[in-house]
Amino acid sequence: MQVTTIGLDLAKNIFQVHGIDANGKIAFNRSLRRSQVLAFFKSLKPCLVGIEACGTSHYWAREISNLGHPVKLIPPAYVKPYVKRGKSDAVDAEAICEAVTRPTMRFVEIKTPEQQAILSVHRTRNLLVRQRTQLINMLRAQLGEFGIVIAQGVYHALHFAKECLNGEQPDIPSIASDVIFELCELLRQLHEKINRCTRQIKQIAKNESRVALLETIPGVGPVIASAIVATIGSGKQFKNGRQFSAWLGLTPLNKSSGGKERLGHISKMGDQYIRRLLFLGMTSRIRRIQAEPEKFDPWFADMLSRKPRMLAAIAMANKTARMIWAVLTRNEPYKVRTV
Repeated sequence: MQVTTIGLDLAKNIFQVHGIDANGKIAFNRSLRRSQVLAFFKSLKPCLVGIEACGTSHYWAREISNLGHPVKLIPPAYVKPYVKRGKSDAVDAEAICEAVTRPTMRFVEIKTPEQQAILSVHRTRNLLVRQRTQLINMLRAQLGEFGIVIAQGVYHALHFAKECLNGEQPDIPSIASDVIFELCELLRQLHEKINRCTRQIKQIAKNESRVALLETIPGVGPVIASAIVATIGSGKQFKNGRQFSAWLGLTPLNKSSGGKERLGHISKMGDQYIRRLLFLGMTSRIRRIQAEPEKFDPWFADMLSRKPRMLAAIAMANKTARMIWAVLTRNEPYKVRTV
């Protein structure tokens, strides 16, 4: 029996494969040990392989592709509707096999090792930023118990930590003072590690032409640009800018029915990290627009005059995402619109 399609359910040690022929008849549904996976696919003639886009999926997609099989990565949320009943590896592999054959199915681009390496720096930096926030909150809470208040913002927390480490200890019991000193030292170390990751990202950005193109867009810096290039590559998997913006979760959620249009808040689906970076970039840009509106695109100033600040930031992030797609796919720098 000639196998034409395989659904591969990934795991740490035990994998499940579900294969069908051209008529949809089941050829096999069996488990494989990790060491058997590549040998199994090497023994087969080229066939379509579907895999859920999850942890290690890009690695396995690359390895199986090298054996001559076309591989498609499917978002797990799009596989779930094809699960008939229950939850097991065999059922999941069958659902993947069914989903990969659908003509309207959407797939995830397979990332290169270089893309994943850059993203690992971003993920590490993101983790360190979250840990720094947790540490600052802990520091504020501890000091608050003794009536000491630090002004809002990372800058003020770092300034307090620097003074504390230089010997300017707050007037609190010695036991608590030792704890505060340790927290300040941890905060200093975390901040240095974040700066090191940021410098590494900027260095990577200098060696990537597409990142340089994206940096011509107002509000897009090396961190945002390198994260986008490492995630979507050329961006040609999206038909237009709106599709890319929707993938980031920046478009309104459509709940229309019975011929009545109902658009709600943004969907917040897709890549949360890039969406957050774009939003933060736009909130920073808003402060500059409010100070010098004549130096910016009139569209942004008009949006700020009509909508609340945070809503305007989302609209600006949506528009910027479309600009990013256009710059990537056309492979040319952003041109400032003249009025």
